[in-house]
Amino acid sequence: MATGTLYLIPTTLGESPLSSIIPEQVRNIAASLTVFVAENPKTARQYLKQLELATPLQDIEIFTLDKHTKPEQLELFLQPALAGKDLGLVSEAGCPAVADPGALLVRLAHKKGIKVVPLVGPSSILLALMASGMNGQAFAFHGYLPIQKAERCKRITELEKESAIRNQTQIFIETPYRNQALLEDLVQTCESGTELCVATDLTLASEKIDTRTAGAWRKGLPDINKKPTIFLLYRPRSN
Repeated sequence: MATGTLYLIPTTLGESPLSSIIPEQVRNIAASLTVFVAENPKTARQYLKQLELATPLQDIEIFTLDKHTKPEQLELFLQPALAGKDLGLVSEAGCPAVADPGALLVRLAHKKGIKVVPLVGPSSILLALMASGMNGQAFAFHGYLPIQKAERCKRITELEKESAIRNQTQIFIETPYRNQALLEDLVQTCESGTELCVATDLTLASEKIDTRTAGAWRKGLPDINKKPTIFLLYRPRSN
């Protein structure tokens, strides 16, 4: 029996019309599926509710894949695909399996011989890099920096040095309610000539992307508290 396909289905990065962010082909594929894997079933249903589903929403099956999911559960999630049924992996925001626990399911799908198809949609990480003006040939995504201030500042200094040595853009994120503290530490810790990009509310009406040197940022900081934000750091070799 042929296996089904695991579709990696992107979602919006916030409250915005699906038609302006998610391609029609992606919406049509998602609407045709009856089994999904998602980090949060509630928000996944809210997303699916906006589609013209071929199956009533109450009949859609959604498995939960989060940080508490055990390895043996991943095997269960893929059973529909092994039985020949297509299924979809949905992220909380943006692209599945990128800074997302869904990567574990994708890895197992490859081991099981299940076809994996990534679908086009917004990636906050790549959108921020595109708009930053920083090096797009060499870059690294580091996820979250340490929570404690002393450790965080030490890590910022390490990333700044690494950026200069490797000519590499450093990309990272923070829990929205800690955004302001991170930005303040970045501005105060980095050398004046180090470039910092703050990309907030990407793809939303309130989107704001700004790249300045740390020295320029010290003249005034935006209020990014509780707003989804991507941070980018680049230390030019010439400085």
